[in-house]
Amino acid sequence: METTVGSWIRKHAKADPDRMALISHEKRFTYEEFNHRVNRLGHALISLGVRKGDRVDALLLNTNEILESMFACAKIGAIFVPINFRLSVEEVHYIVQDSRPNHFIYDERMRPLVDQLREMKSSILEYIHVGNNPHELDWRYEQLIVNAPQTEPDINIRTEDIHMMMYTSGTTGKPKGAMLSHQNTLWNAINSIHASPFEKSDITLSAAPLFHIGGMSVFTTPLIYKGGTVILDDSFDPERTLQKIQEEKITSLFLVPAMWQAIMNVENFEDYDISSLRFCVSGGAPCPITVITFFQDRGIPFYEGFGLTETAPFVSILDEQNTLRKNGSVGKEPMHTRVRIVNDHNQDVETGEVGELIVKGPNVMAGYWNKPEETKRVLKNGWFYTGDLAKYDDEGFLYIVDRKKDMIITGGENVYPIEVEQALYRHPNILETAVVGYPDEEWGESVKAVIALKNSEEPLTLQDIHDFLEGKIARFKMPREIEMVEELPRNATGKVLKTKLRQKSHS
Repeated sequence: METTVGSWIRKHAKADPDRMALISHEKRFTYEEFNHRVNRLGHALISLGVRKGDRVDALLLNTNEILESMFACAKIGAIFVPINFRLSVEEVHYIVQDSRPNHFIYDERMRPLVDQLREMKSSILEYIHVGNNPHELDWRYEQLIVNAPQTEPDINIRTEDIHMMMYTSGTTGKPKGAMLSHQNTLWNAINSIHASPFEKSDITLSAAPLFHIGGMSVFTTPLIYKGGTVILDDSFDPERTLQKIQEEKITSLFLVPAMWQAIMNVENFEDYDISSLRFCVSGGAPCPITVITFFQDRGIPFYEGFGLTETAPFVSILDEQNTLRKNGSVGKEPMHTRVRIVNDHNQDVETGEVGELIVKGPNVMAGYWNKPEETKRVLKNGWFYTGDLAKYDDEGFLYIVDRKKDMIITGGENVYPIEVEQALYRHPNILETAVVGYPDEEWGESVKAVIALKNSEEPLTLQDIHDFLEGKIARFKMPREIEMVEELPRNATGKVLKTKLRQKSHS
């Protein structure tokens, strides 16, 4: 039985060749056309020296090229590594140094960053340019496709082979590559289709970035597995999203809460016809009840999902019957995944008691790339130890009561304080700093830096901090608020009391 990711589009192309697969701006591809382009790209990558197990890194927007690249890698046994294009060049370089690709695909809008990357030592041998203004030494993406055969690549692929690696930050602040197999992506799709009312006739808009597991695998890959239509939008604009829903008769939509809030705040929202929407899902951060009510009141079933990069991502879902009644919950586990909450002795906790959330199933990653010790720490006897604290209520609904360590989620993006702190410590006048999150109605949370200066007679403004951090970390990680203190609060052992800082920020 063929269940590898690359086989999905081949089978759809054979069974229903004229069915619309992808829409990317003015470009439209049937499943047959999509499959042919993927095959051509696969052959082109092989001709450039890509072999099974090789990593192919990419800085791509939500256009047809990112999905073509992912499926082409799946067909030839390579590992696709989509990189967050919001990162600084130093952050991108770290991922490149860790994943060690020989081939790098990028959108021409990423050219300034990539040109900086060229000047840094890396394993990259070939750059593939998507667009019309390549570097003189780069390969042109479309030219590679035109010149390659459209036959199926003849590579032996197993379901346990890794086909994609997504980087997620850890407690040290350094990104870790979560290795996702064909099996992981397949069973995530099966879980999603079982838990949500997906139909082959569905049309979804992928506006959440596909370099994130949420954008790639909440709706996009499950709907392709089902044989539906995916419309790609390379940058989110709330009014354009409403326009696309109206014009393309979009039936399903996944966004993070900040995006949903932006849509409901569009001044002329009621002028748009969104009656085609059959269901919506929010994920990436807790969704405000005002957002859920707004859409439910308009007759649109609204779900909330919870997941992790390491679980491809499906862990639980709260269906439309319970999003208001059980607001604050992340729902229940899907059909083919098990969830437990355990204490420090690995025993299941009682109802209402807080413990660590652990997950088991065919959607759980193979491990972290090049990090065997980290992998051993989180994968034990088939269970993934998430580091999230959770509890069950008396009806079996799951609640996340605290997140991994001190992580901040702002607009669906994960920010690890230590990463921001490390960048701030490079400033010559910062003695010590602690970064925490504070509530933000628009973004869910925002980043705050509490700073003690070496020389208080040389004060720093928020703009000074932004100017200093520019190019060192992504802009979404930059503090939106700073507080100057003489010293950070610490406990008896010298550990910074971040709980106290968070409480002060929340008050």
